[in-house]
Formats: sequence, C-alpha cells, structure tokens
Amino acid sequence: MQVADVLVLGAGAAGLMCALEAGRGGARVLLLDHADHVGKKILISGGGRCNFTNLHTTPDNFISENRHFAKSALARYTPEEFVDLVEKHGICYHEKAPGQLFCDGSAQQIVTMLERECAEAGVDVRLGVQVQSIERDAEFTVHTATDQFRAPRLVVATGGPSIPKMGATGFGYDVAKQFGMKVIQPRPALVPMVFSEPDREVWCDLAGVATEVVARSGDGSFRERMLLTHKGLSGPAGLQVSTYWKAGAPITTDLAPGREVFGKLLETKGYRDGAMAFAALREVLPARLAERWLATYATGWSNAAVVELERRLHAWEITPAGTEGYVKAEVTAGGVDTRGLDAKTMESRTVPGLSFIGEVVDVTGWLGGYNFQWAWASGVAAGRAVLAR
Repeated sequence: MQVADVLVLGAGAAGLMCALEAGRGGARVLLLDHADHVGKKILISGGGRCNFTNLHTTPDNFISENRHFAKSALARYTPEEFVDLVEKHGICYHEKAPGQLFCDGSAQQIVTMLERECAEAGVDVRLGVQVQSIERDAEFTVHTATDQFRAPRLVVATGGPSIPKMGATGFGYDVAKQFGMKVIQPRPALVPMVFSEPDREVWCDLAGVATEVVARSGDGSFRERMLLTHKGLSGPAGLQVSTYWKAGAPITTDLAPGREVFGKLLETKGYRDGAMAFAALREVLPARLAERWLATYATGWSNAAVVELERRLHAWEITPAGTEGYVKAEVTAGGVDTRGLDAKTMESRTVPGLSFIGEVVDVTGWLGGYNFQWAWASGVAAGRAVLAR
C-alpha cells in the first residue's frame, strides 16, 4: 500500500493544477490516471494550440444549477495568474479573438509546463492506473488490480464523458453517487446540432457555408459565426447555444443582426421581384445561403410578404432533432451538484476529505477558454484547501 496526503484522480487540466498547487505547499501528492499520457484533452484543444484562458472571464460566462457557485474560485485564481505561469515558462501566445489566448506553438507546451511544475512540487504521477474501487474509513483507499493507494483526502478530477475516444468516462459521477452525492443529469455541451430530416433536406447541401448571426436558445444568446454542416449547425454560434438548448426546443437565429435588409423593396413603388430581394439579401448572407433562403421562405412581393420575410430573417427558427453527442462534444454540462460542495474548497459538505473539480462538476463555460479557466481555478481551490487542513 502506498500512502500520501492527497490522492488526485485524473491528470487533466484540473487535476494537474490541483496536484501542483498542493505539492508546492509541501503535501505528498499522488496523481493517478488511467491514460498513458497526462493532459490528453489539453493536447487536442484549440485546434492543437490550446485556448488556455480568457482574459474576460466572469461568472456570467458559465452555466450551472447554482449560478453563483463558480464566483469564489474564479475570483481567487484569475486568468492573469495563469498567464504569469505561462510567461514564466517562456511560452509565446497570442490573442486570437477578444480575450481568447492561444499558444503560438502547440498545446504540448501547456502540458509540458504543468508536468514540470508538478515535478518541481514533488508530485508522484502514476499513469495507466485503472481504479477498481474506492473505500473510506478514517481515510480513502483506492484499489487497483495490483496496488492500493491511501490518503486522508481524495480529489476527483476525472472530467465527463465528452470525447470518449480520449478515454473519457462518467467515472467521477459514479464516485459521487457512491458517497451519496447528487449528480445533475449530464449532457453533451459545446456540440454541433443535428437537423430534423425535413430541415436536413433543405439545408445540408450547403455544408461549409458560414455567416455571422445572433443565435438564441433558452437563456443563451451569442453573436458569432454559424456554420452549416452536412448534419446541422455548428461553428461558434451553434456550439455556444447547444449548451443552453433543451430537447424539443427551437433555436432562434437572427441572420442579419442590426440590419434592415428589405427596406428598399418596401420603398419601391413599382415593380419588385426575387432578383431585387436576392441583391438585398446578398449584402448580408453568402450567395448560396441567400438564394436557398429566399427559395424556401419568399411567398410573394406584396408589402405584407416583404415585411414577413424581414421578420423571419431576424427570427429564423430551427428545432434540432438532437446533437452529435459526446463523440463531438467539447465538454459535458451537468455533473456533481454544486449544492453539495463548498465553493471555496470544492470539498463535499457531507463527506469530509472528498472534493470534486473541473468538468466533473456542474459548472460549464462558454466556448473561448472559459472551461480551462474553471479547471485552473477549481484545481487551485482544492489544492490550497489540502494545505489548510
């Protein structure tokens, strides 16, 4: 049996950050993961360049059943602090969109940085470890086929089931349930949407066409580019609203935000036709989409018909059949109910010594580096709490 002050399950973004923070303070840390490499999701993030934070992070960039929960951790570990760490390691980066920071090189630089920090902090990293069971008496004992690991504190940082090809599972939810904690129903988030069959027949041959829109679903509203795919809707706008979308609900899209498109047709006293409408719509939409949209929705050129066309252009409703699921989801929404966790320490309110951090928790960020900032901040919160005991 191997003993430590804290066992961290999961060597992703949150787990690495928690482990190095606890190790810096002198705790004996065992970091366990079933994979053969740490930070596997980090490596594929941001197109391989890792959108490692967002400078404009606020609690409003996250959804949760408990919308105030993330405030404490985010306030106590800021994007600027992670940037300081990146600069300490000489990693060059750039701001691709407002607030969104990416490595100039590759995401491997972030993983290597975290590995070096863990090594300097004395963290014992064990890979290829398949946990078979967890027991708790005075302390926690993690059993594998060949070994046992024991510590008074256990931090679960195993993520959610998004991107299963990377080895992602719902293991963390099972641990929470084992110890009597509630789990908010997980669902794929930041995931492409799938058209219903009738809509697919109309739109999917336009795969690859993209345009700037305002997309809305539930409480979410995003001005971003939307991409038509051979299955449905994607691009930043499609991914963002997917986190707020509920099955059976429509997605409402303003295809010409801030623009009146058909006003000139209404001013025309004489002849008006589809060519005039196409010319107007072509100013705001790609030609193929403009042509298809008019062919689908134009019913004539009377004043009433043109007014209705303008209204529909700013409130295009599509009710998806579903999403592309965990296979294509960047993150998992839902997870361990935050009402059972202490917001400052990430520790269970009912099971002393047991903490949950990162994606496994019911805190989900927008696209654009917010989920990484939550991983860093929640990891630091739990790592510091180890030292406080």
